[in-house]
Amino acid sequence: MEKIHEVYPMDKIDEVYQNGKVLSSPYPTQIPTLALLKRTHQIRAMAQSAVPPSSFHGVISRDPGASFPAVPGRYHLYISYACPWASRCFTFLKIKGLDEVISYTVVKPKWEKTKEGEDHSGWVFATSETEESGALPDPVNGAKSIRALYELANPALTSGKFSVPVLWDKNLKTIVNNESGEIIRMFNSEFNEFAKKPDLDLYPPHLRTQIDEINDWILPNINSGVYKSGFSQTQESYEANVKTLFESLERAEEILTKQRYLCGNTLTEADIRLFVTLIRFDEVYAVHFKCNKKLIREYPNLFNYTKDLYQFPGVSDTVNIDHIKRHYYGSHPWINPVGLVPVGSNIDYSAPHDRARFTQ
Repeated sequence: MEKIHEVYPMDKIDEVYQNGKVLSSPYPTQIPTLALLKRTHQIRAMAQSAVPPSSFHGVISRDPGASFPAVPGRYHLYISYACPWASRCFTFLKIKGLDEVISYTVVKPKWEKTKEGEDHSGWVFATSETEESGALPDPVNGAKSIRALYELANPALTSGKFSVPVLWDKNLKTIVNNESGEIIRMFNSEFNEFAKKPDLDLYPPHLRTQIDEINDWILPNINSGVYKSGFSQTQESYEANVKTLFESLERAEEILTKQRYLCGNTLTEADIRLFVTLIRFDEVYAVHFKCNKKLIREYPNLFNYTKDLYQFPGVSDTVNIDHIKRHYYGSHPWINPVGLVPVGSNIDYSAPHDRARFTQ
Protein backbone atom coordinates (compact mmCIF):
# COMPACT_ATOMS: atom_id res chain seq x y z
CA MET A 1 0.00 0.00 0.00
CA GLU A 2 2.94 2.36 0.41
CA LYS A 3 3.10 3.11 -3.31
CA ILE A 4 -0.61 3.39 -4.09
CA HIS A 5 -0.90 7.10 -3.37
CA GLU A 6 2.18 7.77 -5.48
CA VAL A 7 0.81 5.90 -8.52
CA TYR A 8 -2.77 7.13 -8.06
CA PRO A 9 -2.96 10.81 -7.02
CA MET A 10 -6.38 11.65 -5.62
CA ASP A 11 -7.14 14.11 -8.41
CA LYS A 12 -6.52 11.38 -11.02
CA ILE A 13 -8.98 8.82 -9.66
CA ASP A 14 -11.56 9.58 -12.35
CA GLU A 15 -8.97 8.83 -15.03
CA VAL A 16 -8.51 5.34 -13.61
CA TYR A 17 -12.05 4.51 -12.52
CA GLN A 18 -15.43 5.27 -13.96
CA ASN A 19 -18.56 3.67 -12.56
CA GLY A 20 -16.37 1.20 -10.69
CA LYS A 21 -14.56 0.01 -13.81
CA VAL A 22 -10.87 0.39 -14.61
CA LEU A 23 -10.23 2.67 -17.57
CA SER A 24 -6.44 2.88 -17.48
CA SER A 25 -3.50 2.22 -15.23
CA PRO A 26 0.28 2.49 -15.46
CA TYR A 27 0.42 -0.68 -13.33
CA PRO A 28 -2.39 -2.88 -14.67
CA THR A 29 -1.43 -5.88 -12.52
CA GLN A 30 -1.38 -3.83 -9.32
CA ILE A 31 -4.69 -1.96 -9.48
CA PRO A 32 -6.17 -1.40 -6.02
CA THR A 33 -9.90 -1.46 -5.49
CA LEU A 34 -11.56 1.94 -5.53
CA ALA A 35 -12.46 1.55 -1.86
CA LEU A 36 -8.85 0.75 -0.97
CA LEU A 37 -7.60 3.65 -3.03
CA LYS A 38 -9.90 6.13 -1.32
CA ARG A 39 -9.11 4.62 2.08
CA THR A 40 -5.40 5.08 1.45
CA HIS A 41 -5.91 8.79 0.90
CA GLN A 42 -8.01 8.98 4.03
CA ILE A 43 -5.18 7.37 5.99
CA ARG A 44 -2.75 9.82 4.50
CA ALA A 45 -4.90 12.73 5.64
CA MET A 46 -5.20 11.23 9.13
CA ALA A 47 -1.43 10.82 9.33
CA GLN A 48 -0.88 14.42 8.39
CA SER A 49 -3.45 15.65 10.90
CA ALA A 50 -4.36 13.12 13.58
CA VAL A 51 -6.93 15.48 15.08
CA PRO A 52 -9.71 16.37 12.64
CA PRO A 53 -10.78 20.00 12.34
CA SER A 54 -13.56 20.89 14.77
CA SER A 55 -16.69 22.65 13.63
CA PHE A 56 -18.24 23.77 16.91
CA HIS A 57 -16.53 26.27 19.21
CA GLY A 58 -19.28 27.55 21.50
CA VAL A 59 -18.20 28.84 24.90
CA ILE A 60 -19.92 28.06 28.19
CA SER A 61 -19.42 30.97 30.56
CA ARG A 62 -20.36 32.24 34.00
CA ASP A 63 -20.71 35.72 32.51
CA PRO A 64 -24.21 37.24 32.62
CA GLY A 65 -25.94 37.07 29.27
CA ALA A 66 -23.75 34.24 27.94
CA SER A 67 -25.22 32.34 25.00
CA PHE A 68 -24.31 29.13 26.81
CA PRO A 69 -24.60 29.89 30.55
CA ALA A 70 -22.85 27.69 33.10
CA VAL A 71 -25.84 26.08 34.80
CA PRO A 72 -26.23 22.54 36.13
CA GLY A 73 -28.28 20.00 34.21
CA ARG A 74 -28.25 21.80 30.87
CA TYR A 75 -25.31 20.06 29.18
CA HIS A 76 -24.52 16.50 28.19
CA LEU A 77 -21.10 15.09 27.27
CA TYR A 78 -20.84 12.32 24.68
CA ILE A 79 -17.59 10.38 24.90
CA SER A 80 -15.75 7.18 24.09
CA TYR A 81 -13.51 5.45 26.61
CA ALA A 82 -11.29 4.58 23.65
CA CYS A 83 -10.70 8.09 22.31
CA PRO A 84 -7.90 9.95 24.12
CA TRP A 85 -9.30 13.36 23.14
CA ALA A 86 -12.71 12.52 24.62
CA SER A 87 -11.14 10.84 27.63
CA ARG A 88 -9.32 13.96 28.73
CA CYS A 89 -12.68 15.77 28.86
CA PHE A 90 -14.15 12.91 30.85
CA THR A 91 -11.16 13.05 33.19
CA PHE A 92 -11.69 16.76 33.86
CA LEU A 93 -15.38 16.14 34.49
CA LYS A 94 -14.59 13.40 37.02
CA ILE A 95 -11.71 14.97 38.92
CA LYS A 96 -13.46 18.33 39.20
CA GLY A 97 -16.55 16.58 40.55
CA LEU A 98 -18.91 17.65 37.79
CA ASP A 99 -20.57 14.32 37.14
CA GLU A 100 -23.76 15.49 38.87
CA VAL A 101 -23.69 18.82 37.01
CA ILE A 102 -23.02 17.57 33.47
CA SER A 103 -24.50 14.23 32.41
CA TYR A 104 -22.65 11.96 30.01
CA THR A 105 -23.01 8.94 27.75
CA VAL A 106 -20.37 6.50 26.53
CA VAL A 107 -20.58 5.09 23.00
CA LYS A 108 -19.69 1.56 21.92
CA PRO A 109 -15.96 0.94 21.47
CA LYS A 110 -15.91 -0.42 17.93
CA TRP A 111 -16.86 1.69 14.93
CA GLU A 112 -19.94 0.53 13.05
CA LYS A 113 -21.90 1.66 10.01
CA THR A 114 -23.71 4.91 10.78
CA LYS A 115 -26.21 4.77 7.92
CA GLU A 116 -27.62 1.98 5.81
CA GLY A 117 -26.39 2.04 2.25
CA GLU A 118 -23.28 4.10 3.07
CA ASP A 119 -19.68 3.11 3.75
CA HIS A 120 -19.13 5.50 6.65
CA SER A 121 -18.20 3.85 9.95
CA GLY A 122 -18.02 5.71 13.23
CA TRP A 123 -19.13 5.94 16.84
CA VAL A 124 -22.52 4.40 17.60
CA PHE A 125 -24.61 4.03 20.73
CA ALA A 126 -25.65 0.79 22.34
CA THR A 127 -29.18 -0.26 21.47
CA SER A 128 -29.96 -1.24 25.07
CA GLU A 129 -28.46 -0.94 28.53
CA THR A 130 -27.34 -4.57 28.39
CA GLU A 131 -26.01 -4.83 24.82
CA GLU A 132 -22.48 -3.61 25.52
CA SER A 133 -20.74 -3.37 28.88
CA GLY A 134 -19.75 0.22 29.57
CA ALA A 135 -21.85 1.68 26.74
CA LEU A 136 -25.42 3.00 26.78
CA PRO A 137 -28.15 4.24 24.44
CA ASP A 138 -28.41 8.00 23.93
CA PRO A 139 -30.78 9.20 26.69
CA VAL A 140 -31.05 12.79 25.43
CA ASN A 141 -31.85 12.61 21.72
CA GLY A 142 -32.35 8.91 21.09
CA ALA A 143 -29.67 9.12 18.40
CA LYS A 144 -28.22 5.94 16.95
CA SER A 145 -24.79 7.42 16.27
CA ILE A 146 -22.57 10.42 16.95
CA ARG A 147 -22.99 11.30 13.28
CA ALA A 148 -26.73 11.70 13.90
CA LEU A 149 -25.99 14.31 16.58
CA TYR A 150 -23.89 16.35 14.15
CA GLU A 151 -26.66 16.18 11.56
CA LEU A 152 -29.23 17.18 14.18
CA ALA A 153 -27.11 20.20 15.14
CA ASN A 154 -26.41 21.10 11.52
CA PRO A 155 -28.50 19.36 8.82
CA ALA A 156 -26.10 20.68 6.18
CA LEU A 157 -23.35 18.36 7.48
CA THR A 158 -23.44 15.41 5.12
CA SER A 159 -19.82 14.31 5.43
CA GLY A 160 -16.77 14.78 7.61
CA LYS A 161 -15.19 13.37 10.72
CA PHE A 162 -18.01 12.94 13.24
CA SER A 163 -15.78 12.90 16.28
CA VAL A 164 -16.05 12.73 20.04
CA PRO A 165 -16.13 14.48 22.43
CA VAL A 166 -19.42 16.23 21.83
CA LEU A 167 -20.67 18.72 24.40
CA TRP A 168 -24.43 19.05 23.87
CA ASP A 169 -26.88 21.76 24.94
CA LYS A 170 -30.11 20.02 25.94
CA ASN A 171 -32.09 23.27 25.88
CA LEU A 172 -31.07 24.48 22.43
CA LYS A 173 -30.64 20.95 21.05
CA THR A 174 -27.30 21.67 19.47
CA ILE A 175 -23.59 20.98 19.83
CA VAL A 176 -21.85 23.58 21.96
CA ASN A 177 -18.31 22.41 21.34
CA ASN A 178 -16.43 19.39 20.00
CA GLU A 179 -12.87 20.60 20.59
CA SER A 180 -11.44 18.80 23.63
CA GLY A 181 -8.84 21.48 24.35
CA GLU A 182 -11.59 24.07 24.71
CA ILE A 183 -13.96 21.82 26.65
CA ILE A 184 -11.42 21.02 29.36
CA ARG A 185 -10.78 24.72 29.96
CA MET A 186 -14.52 25.29 30.43
CA PHE A 187 -14.78 22.34 32.80
CA ASN A 188 -11.80 23.64 34.75
CA SER A 189 -13.25 27.05 35.58
CA GLU A 190 -16.80 27.81 34.47
CA PHE A 191 -18.70 25.37 36.69
CA ASN A 192 -16.78 25.93 39.92
CA GLU A 193 -19.91 27.19 41.65
CA PHE A 194 -21.35 23.69 41.33
CA ALA A 195 -18.20 21.52 41.34
CA LYS A 196 -17.32 19.22 44.21
CA LYS A 197 -13.70 20.33 43.86
CA PRO A 198 -13.84 24.01 42.88
CA ASP A 199 -10.37 24.71 44.28
CA LEU A 200 -8.70 22.21 41.96
CA ASP A 201 -7.30 24.47 39.23
CA LEU A 202 -5.59 22.57 36.42
CA TYR A 203 -4.74 25.74 34.51
CA PRO A 204 -3.62 28.18 37.22
CA PRO A 205 -2.58 31.67 36.07
CA HIS A 206 0.98 31.42 37.38
CA LEU A 207 1.64 28.21 35.40
CA ARG A 208 -0.20 28.96 32.17
CA THR A 209 2.86 29.94 30.16
CA GLN A 210 4.66 26.78 31.24
CA ILE A 211 1.61 24.59 30.59
CA ASP A 212 1.17 26.06 27.11
CA GLU A 213 4.83 25.51 26.28
CA ILE A 214 4.64 21.87 27.32
CA ASN A 215 1.38 21.34 25.43
CA ASP A 216 3.08 22.74 22.34
CA TRP A 217 5.33 19.67 22.09
CA ILE A 218 3.23 17.04 23.87
CA LEU A 219 0.37 17.44 21.38
CA PRO A 220 2.19 17.14 18.04
CA ASN A 221 4.98 14.83 19.15
CA ILE A 222 3.27 12.42 21.56
CA ASN A 223 -0.54 12.72 21.49
CA SER A 224 -0.61 12.99 17.70
CA GLY A 225 2.81 11.39 17.31
CA VAL A 226 1.52 7.88 17.88
CA TYR A 227 -1.10 8.41 15.16
CA LYS A 228 1.41 9.91 12.76
CA SER A 229 3.58 6.84 13.28
CA GLY A 230 0.78 4.32 12.96
CA PHE A 231 -0.78 5.94 9.90
CA SER A 232 2.50 6.55 8.06
CA GLN A 233 2.44 5.45 4.45
CA THR A 234 6.18 5.24 3.83
CA GLN A 235 9.03 3.75 5.83
CA GLU A 236 10.75 7.14 5.82
CA SER A 237 7.82 9.01 7.34
CA TYR A 238 7.22 6.23 9.87
CA GLU A 239 10.82 6.29 11.09
CA ALA A 240 10.85 10.09 11.26
CA ASN A 241 7.64 10.18 13.30
CA VAL A 242 8.78 7.41 15.64
CA LYS A 243 12.08 9.22 16.19
CA THR A 244 10.28 12.42 17.19
CA LEU A 245 7.86 10.48 19.40
CA PHE A 246 10.55 8.73 21.42
CA GLU A 247 12.73 11.81 21.69
CA SER A 248 9.74 13.54 23.27
CA LEU A 249 9.06 10.63 25.63
CA GLU A 250 12.70 10.82 26.73
CA ARG A 251 12.24 14.55 27.28
CA ALA A 252 9.25 13.90 29.53
CA GLU A 253 11.14 11.15 31.36
CA GLU A 254 13.97 13.58 32.09
CA ILE A 255 11.59 16.25 33.43
CA LEU A 256 10.03 13.70 35.75
CA THR A 257 13.36 12.78 37.31
CA LYS A 258 13.25 16.10 39.17
CA GLN A 259 9.59 16.67 40.03
CA ARG A 260 6.29 14.86 40.49
CA TYR A 261 4.45 16.42 37.56
CA LEU A 262 5.34 18.16 34.30
CA CYS A 263 5.04 21.66 35.76
CA GLY A 264 6.54 20.99 39.18
CA ASN A 265 4.72 19.37 42.09
CA THR A 266 1.29 20.62 41.02
CA LEU A 267 -1.05 18.52 38.87
CA THR A 268 -2.04 20.48 35.75
CA GLU A 269 -3.80 20.18 32.42
CA ALA A 270 -0.49 19.19 30.81
CA ASP A 271 -0.39 16.01 32.89
CA ILE A 272 -3.89 14.95 31.86
CA ARG A 273 -3.05 15.57 28.21
CA LEU A 274 0.00 13.32 28.47
CA PHE A 275 -1.68 10.67 30.62
CA VAL A 276 -4.33 9.75 28.04
CA THR A 277 -1.58 8.69 25.63
CA LEU A 278 0.60 6.95 28.21
CA ILE A 279 -2.25 4.80 29.53
CA ARG A 280 -2.90 3.49 25.97
CA PHE A 281 0.72 3.12 24.94
CA ASP A 282 1.81 -0.38 25.99
CA GLU A 283 -1.55 -2.04 25.27
CA VAL A 284 -2.21 -0.40 21.91
CA TYR A 285 0.25 2.06 20.43
CA ALA A 286 3.36 -0.09 20.85
CA VAL A 287 1.69 -2.89 18.88
CA HIS A 288 -1.04 -1.43 16.69
CA PHE A 289 0.84 1.72 15.68
CA LYS A 290 4.27 0.04 15.69
CA CYS A 291 5.64 2.40 18.36
CA ASN A 292 7.68 -0.43 19.83
CA LYS A 293 11.11 1.06 20.34
CA LYS A 294 10.43 1.12 24.06
CA LEU A 295 7.47 0.48 26.34
CA ILE A 296 6.25 2.98 28.92
CA ARG A 297 6.89 0.44 31.67
CA GLU A 298 10.57 0.53 30.66
CA TYR A 299 10.74 4.22 31.64
CA PRO A 300 11.04 4.30 35.46
CA ASN A 301 9.67 7.81 35.85
CA LEU A 302 6.99 7.75 33.17
CA PHE A 303 5.67 4.39 34.36
CA ASN A 304 5.42 5.44 38.01
CA TYR A 305 3.98 8.79 36.90
CA THR A 306 1.27 6.98 34.92
CA LYS A 307 0.35 4.92 37.99
CA ASP A 308 0.34 8.08 40.11
CA LEU A 309 -2.09 9.84 37.78
CA TYR A 310 -4.28 6.75 37.43
CA GLN A 311 -4.64 6.70 41.21
CA PHE A 312 -5.60 10.37 41.46
CA PRO A 313 -9.24 10.40 42.69
CA GLY A 314 -11.62 10.04 39.76
CA VAL A 315 -9.10 9.23 37.04
CA SER A 316 -9.42 5.44 37.12
CA ASP A 317 -13.16 5.84 36.43
CA THR A 318 -12.26 7.20 33.00
CA VAL A 319 -10.06 4.28 31.94
CA ASN A 320 -11.58 1.19 30.32
CA ILE A 321 -8.77 -0.86 28.80
CA ASP A 322 -11.20 -3.34 27.26
CA HIS A 323 -12.93 -0.56 25.30
CA ILE A 324 -9.57 0.93 24.34
CA LYS A 325 -8.21 -2.32 22.92
CA ARG A 326 -11.40 -3.35 21.17
CA HIS A 327 -11.68 0.02 19.46
CA TYR A 328 -8.20 0.29 18.02
CA TYR A 329 -7.78 -3.37 17.05
CA GLY A 330 -11.33 -3.64 15.75
CA SER A 331 -11.90 -0.30 14.01
CA HIS A 332 -8.86 -0.04 11.73
CA PRO A 333 -9.16 -2.99 9.32
CA TRP A 334 -6.55 -1.51 6.98
CA ILE A 335 -4.04 -1.98 9.82
CA ASN A 336 -5.48 -5.10 11.48
CA PRO A 337 -7.63 -6.85 8.84
CA VAL A 338 -8.57 -9.88 10.95
CA GLY A 339 -9.37 -7.81 14.01
CA LEU A 340 -7.40 -9.91 16.49
CA VAL A 341 -7.10 -8.26 19.91
CA PRO A 342 -3.77 -9.00 21.63
CA VAL A 343 -4.00 -10.55 25.07
CA GLY A 344 -1.84 -7.74 26.46
CA SER A 345 0.18 -7.40 29.63
CA ASN A 346 -2.70 -6.47 31.96
CA ILE A 347 -0.65 -3.87 33.83
CA ASP A 348 -1.86 -3.10 37.33
CA TYR A 349 -1.90 0.69 37.44
CA SER A 350 -3.23 0.60 40.99
CA ALA A 351 0.07 -0.87 42.20
CA PRO A 352 2.32 1.28 44.44
CA HIS A 353 4.37 4.05 42.81
CA ASP A 354 7.27 6.20 43.97
CA ARG A 355 6.12 9.68 42.97
CA ALA A 356 5.08 10.84 46.44
CA ARG A 357 8.76 11.28 47.29
CA PHE A 358 8.70 14.67 45.55
CA THR A 359 6.09 16.17 47.85
CA GLN A 360 7.22 14.82 51.22
